[in-house]
Amino acid sequence: MKFQRGHSREEPEINLIPMIDVLLVIIIFLMLTTTYSKFSGLEINLPTAEASKQNEQPNEIDVAVTASGQVLIDKSPLAATDVQTIAEALRRAAGDRQDPLIVIIADAKATHQSVVDIMQAAQNAGFPHISFATQTAR
Repeated sequence: MKFQRGHSREEPEINLIPMIDVLLVIIIFLMLTTTYSKFSGLEINLPTAEASKQNEQPNEIDVAVTASGQVLIDKSPLAATDVQTIAEALRRAAGDRQDPLIVIIADAKATHQSVVDIMQAAQNAGFPHISFATQTAR
């Protein structure tokens, strides 16, 4: 039964302006409260040397690290590669020399952790002077 004559029925419509306003407020809120995580790290350019090789100094201790992680002190391999063992071997290699220079010769494929372990061992052994051997650019 139709009681209203002559009145056409209006189609319901969605008012988009309030919806757009709410969405813009939500977007602004999310942009302000979002935390961007940035991975901490160092950007390091590994050195190459242009200078000629210097003569070996008598107060040097050469510490080599192979690609497999083996540590050699003055060309003699160590049984273990932990920091304490390396520190003890550095003390033995230094003997009675005062304040020797630790020269780290690391393979390009050696892990950074093995180099850091050698630096830590040198610090534990009381040798603050550390140098890195480089190769000439080809």
